[in-house]
Amino acid sequence: MKKIIHRGADRGFADHGWLKSHHTFSFANYYNADMLHFGALRVLNDDWVKGGMGFGAHPHDNMEIVSIVLNGALAHKDNTGRDKTIEHNEIQVMSAGTGIVHSEFNASKTEDVNFLQIWIFPKYRNVQPRYDQQAFNPADRHNKMQVVVSPEQKEGQLWLNQDAWFSLGNYDAGQRFTISPKQPGIGSYLFLISGEAKVGDDILQSKDAIGISDYEQIEIEVNKSAEFLLIDVPMLQ
Repeated sequence: MKKIIHRGADRGFADHGWLKSHHTFSFANYYNADMLHFGALRVLNDDWVKGGMGFGAHPHDNMEIVSIVLNGALAHKDNTGRDKTIEHNEIQVMSAGTGIVHSEFNASKTEDVNFLQIWIFPKYRNVQPRYDQQAFNPADRHNKMQVVVSPEQKEGQLWLNQDAWFSLGNYDAGQRFTISPKQPGIGSYLFLISGEAKVGDDILQSKDAIGISDYEQIEIEVNKSAEFLLIDVPMLQ
């Protein structure tokens, strides 16, 4: 088994006043040669945006982008005419493909919004740009992992242009569970949104993460009530 621990306190950090952003991997002005990506997982940003503020229109291409709102609501607009708000317990997937221009703003004028912005290298380049968005019932991930994004176009899940899976789980203290690769060549990246857990022999605190590859199974013990994000991705070279 191969593993790498990413501590929340060691993440890159940018404070623009209206935006506070923690970068797990190299992004914008934060560069760490040892933190470029984990397999096909390229970006994991933990963003806090002040009320009434946001990211103006900007382009993307050939990247799969997943937005997960943890608190508040995020207003999205793009050059196709799409105008949507992503609420807590909703997830948006964007296949940027040949290119798209969009903006993201805090939907509230007064309250902060906290969301995870995650970039995945695509399986196929230059696809037709696509958005999708869905609400997920948190009761369906109480003491179990709920698959919310997968490579398959199936009811009850979002899909993206890569052999990757996103799962969320909310576990009570004292619970135990195991994770294993979805298929050969897949690595697992476990991000602890909140709480405390023991993963194998390692203790993770809130906003810590562990990347595991070349493994069959690993046990997780929840020390304090915890919220997990599990991202399974191909281990690209």
